[in-house]
Amino acid sequence: MSNEDQYGGGAGGGHGDVGGTGQTRTRLPDSPSDPYGTPRRTPRASRSLVTVVGVVVLLIAAIAFANQSGDTPTPPSSADTPPSPASTAATGTRPVDGKNGAIPKGFAHDEQGAQSAAANYAVALGSEGMFKKNNRHALVDGIYTPDAAARLKGPQDEAYSAAFLAKLGLDANGAPPQDSTFVTRTVPVGTRVESFSPTSAKISVWCTGLIGMSGPKSTDPVRTSWRTWTFDLAWAGDDWKISSDTSQDGPAPVPGDVPASTADDISKATKEFGGFTYAR
Repeated sequence: MSNEDQYGGGAGGGHGDVGGTGQTRTRLPDSPSDPYGTPRRTPRASRSLVTVVGVVVLLIAAIAFANQSGDTPTPPSSADTPPSPASTAATGTRPVDGKNGAIPKGFAHDEQGAQSAAANYAVALGSEGMFKKNNRHALVDGIYTPDAAARLKGPQDEAYSAAFLAKLGLDANGAPPQDSTFVTRTVPVGTRVESFSPTSAKISVWCTGLIGMSGPKSTDPVRTSWRTWTFDLAWAGDDWKISSDTSQDGPAPVPGDVPASTADDISKATKEFGGFTYAR
């Protein structure tokens, strides 16, 4: 170096061109961080956190996209799939082809048809029509064989006497008092085949029923009953007919805890809810 920078000796006072003292010139940096370049700033914690969160979000999005595009759609389970109409349609032989007045007729000439006939005949014999003479005779002629019908009409007329009808709150013609409703209905619960052949069958029908008077002055409220009706059937005139029948009480289940309805509710239900054609 020259002595123009005034380091070393002064003008005319040195040992040659280099500073007389032999010292090396050293310049220290202004910042203690990095002696060889521009000082680095300390990273900010908030910026690092934002970077980490962004990476995590991108990873989650990538995983979700991969799962969505790569999975095979799962077919719906059988429990979620509604059944086809054929699986819930009625099966077996059609129970009846027509009616003889209010009585079903045209039952199939097989075991199922015999059970259907017995169930429907139990309904007819437990209906309100049996308490009125003309209706009773029509029912008997429709569901019994001619010999059985002729044999039964006289004894049945004696059984449904004026005294018997009066105990039920009916007049001599089987009519209820004004503002009252006479309720009598039989509901088959099940059938049992005792014997069967193409010409005859013996079928037992387990039934529950309703009978009584619904009205403000009734002394015979509507109650339930249980019985088993056994029919000896004969194939006659292209249909099953009753040749003889017997009945006995039960079997009866334990009464439930449902409170009894009012007379008005029973009267209304009897008028609004119609009966059924029963079939096996």
